[in-house]
Amino acid sequence: MKLRIGYEISYEFPQPTPLIGMLNVHYSRVADLAEPDHIKTFPSVPISGYRDMYGNWCSRILAPAGRMTLSTDAIISDSGLVDDIAPGAAQMPVEALPEEAILFLLPSRFCDSDRLLDLAWTLFGQTKPGWERVQAICDYTHQRIEFGYHFARVTRTASEAYQEGQGVCRDYAHLAVAFCRALNIPARYCTGYLGDVGMPPPYPPGDFAAWFEVYLGGQWRTFDARNNEPRIGRVLLARGRDAADVAITTTFGPNTLASFRVWTDEVLDA
Repeated sequence: MKLRIGYEISYEFPQPTPLIGMLNVHYSRVADLAEPDHIKTFPSVPISGYRDMYGNWCSRILAPAGRMTLSTDAIISDSGLVDDIAPGAAQMPVEALPEEAILFLLPSRFCDSDRLLDLAWTLFGQTKPGWERVQAICDYTHQRIEFGYHFARVTRTASEAYQEGQGVCRDYAHLAVAFCRALNIPARYCTGYLGDVGMPPPYPPGDFAAWFEVYLGGQWRTFDARNNEPRIGRVLLARGRDAADVAITTTFGPNTLASFRVWTDEVLDA
């Protein structure tokens, strides 16, 4: 299947302001693009890029004072299959993990697993290690947090999401990731596009999504505590320890978000 993906994000800047965007499809999916998903800016300004320590593509922009719009519109091929399910995927002992997975066992800015250590073992210590334990974490997190855009707060940590019982998709991912790390399961935060292919209407407004991956059975596997069911058409933008590593945009100065649109729609044959 093919998906039309894109966004249009406008900011008001009172002064020239540096900005870093993680708005390009992840290198692991670039070959699926019909053409490059270049960032378009209005007004037009120079864009430079670099790869961060996780391999994510980052774009550097100096936004001029006034309104600035970032956008793209692209077509990407997708398998059309739901997220893979592997009930037999086993948890590996820490001493057997590859070195690149070790970082994702450690507490981070928003995934404060050290604060949730005792709670995690109390809640999930009796579950079977591996896929079953991670799914139990997703089930619990899905029930624990009430979703609402009006609950969004960019400073909320995993432990605060647990205490407050409310949040948005990033809070579900942060809490689930923190529980996994507390139980010695490597877990990393993901952000990207996720539309409503295969889901019954009515559809909510488009948005970027957050989910997570865990290292089980010798490979990284996708889980989604917010939706808590296999979905079709995930398109990864970036991975990191938590949302601080993979913010869609990071601005270095005052600004106001003026408008925000995201789309992930199936392209139907005429």
